[in-house]
Amino acid sequence: METESEPYVRLASLRQVHQAVAELNSARSLADTLQTVAEGVVNGLGYELAAVNLVRPDGDLVVAAVAGDASAEAFLAGRVGSRVSWERRLSMGERWGELRFIPYTEGWVLDEDDVPQWRTTGPAPTFADEWHPMDRLLAPMYTAGSATGELLGVISADRPRDGRRPDAWGREALQMYAFQAAIAISNARLRANMQRALLRLEREQQALRASEESFRQAFEYAPSGMAIAELGGDQHGRLHRINDALCRLLGRPVSQLRRLSFADLVHPDDVGTLLRTSAEGGRAELRLRRRDDSYMWVSLRNSVVADAADGPRYLLTHVEDIEDRKRHELQLAHRASHDALTGLPNSAELRARLSSRLCSRPPGGDGRAETVPGPFGRLDGFAEVVGVGSPFGGPFGEPVLLGADGAYAADRGHTLVEDYAAGVDGGFDHHADSHVHTVALDEDSDDGSKGLAVLFCDLDGFKSINDRFGHHTGDAVLIEVARRLTSGVRDGDTVARLGGDEFVVLADGLGLADAEDLAVRLRNAIIPPIRVDGRAVRVGASFGIGWAGCGMSADEVLRSADQRMYVEKRSRARAGRRAG
Repeated sequence: METESEPYVRLASLRQVHQAVAELNSARSLADTLQTVAEGVVNGLGYELAAVNLVRPDGDLVVAAVAGDASAEAFLAGRVGSRVSWERRLSMGERWGELRFIPYTEGWVLDEDDVPQWRTTGPAPTFADEWHPMDRLLAPMYTAGSATGELLGVISADRPRDGRRPDAWGREALQMYAFQAAIAISNARLRANMQRALLRLEREQQALRASEESFRQAFEYAPSGMAIAELGGDQHGRLHRINDALCRLLGRPVSQLRRLSFADLVHPDDVGTLLRTSAEGGRAELRLRRRDDSYMWVSLRNSVVADAADGPRYLLTHVEDIEDRKRHELQLAHRASHDALTGLPNSAELRARLSSRLCSRPPGGDGRAETVPGPFGRLDGFAEVVGVGSPFGGPFGEPVLLGADGAYAADRGHTLVEDYAAGVDGGFDHHADSHVHTVALDEDSDDGSKGLAVLFCDLDGFKSINDRFGHHTGDAVLIEVARRLTSGVRDGDTVARLGGDEFVVLADGLGLADAEDLAVRLRNAIIPPIRVDGRAVRVGASFGIGWAGCGMSADEVLRSADQRMYVEKRSRARAGRRAG
């Protein structure tokens, strides 16, 4: 009797599976499709509980649908399991084709992972193939229908109604259903994406039509400067349309601005900033030239005005006056990097300037910069042609020729210098490409070499002035010493106050004898009396000379000069005692 009824049971099961698959194609949304997948496992395949775990964009899996048990649905829906935990599950247990069965005897090792599951306890099986509450049956779904595709999700099936582990037919049915479910989910996603794209396109078209008039009015009557420049063609970069606010800002009439581009107006030192400003969404803070040839700080913000037929054609640039803010920022930056009493660079600024001349790599060979790849080719210390696609017209839409010194070779006479050395778009390290190594001189040799001298100065007798006449007099002495030191060095040298009565001088391009002469001249400049409130006071000075070299840190260089200063101070003190 059982043998005769078996084909009938199989046919009934096939009808149920067929019905479940048919319902997959009737779902109208992705959420409906996922829920239909879960319900099909319960209604068509004979399980009491099913969950659909969907792969999220970040790779983890979220319980997107649950069917068969309201309590399980409330507990599981929306919970997330990590991809690592899921991959561990799919790699263990028994392989039933594409299915994965993890019996309760092995599943205990998964109790501590973060995969959401509805667990119940139960007694040990009493007969072969009896389903245990801790058994796990997983049906992976792949985009290509098999493990060769990308994992789309996993169906978790639990509690077969007949209380047995599925036989060969049941396994085949679940595997086939997972294949069809993957197709249905992929199609639902595609439909959802297409619907969103069509809706977005329609909204964009409506917004574009509605904004044409409002854009015209906003452009013309905007309180800040606005300009439209052409992109491409013979007039690439030229200002096509200018509002009244920009004319007032630059003090130029519309007729004059229409013959120019921003490249014609930018300050030479800001050429690099302009070059690095991209067309789409680019921002830059730079200086533009007014009609009276003075410069003002502005903020440029770019966006592309697209033509429906030919693509982007115009560049809309918003120009905002930031003169007051920039002046305030420069004042704050100066205060942060300079000594409040003397106006000299402070300790932090001194270390920054010294560190900028050094690198962690000691010089090798002749100390010339190495040849390494740059963002637009190899920079070998001679010349390089850099192709720069810029929307600003003039020379900026053409290849840029850089010489060995970083100069911008063009008929307009602009220079890139530090801007390009800093790396276009941060694409390379200027130390690696154009850095010339600083070499510390050997004081035992006199071969005419020149280097970066670091003179550490400590005032002699300053503490007694503070103690006798007060801090007001001491401050006046420090200010005068700072002035005398600054007057005694060359343009380009750095005089900094390290703190208290300690000063440091950075002087590049000096030989051994030059540095010693400089120390003598500065000491002689400090010695003459300083008059404060009608009183003449004197201070002396001790100098220590150190030499900066790549491979050294700024602190190491300063410490070396400081130590030599103390040696010089003690030797002068002993000489004074012997003379007495």
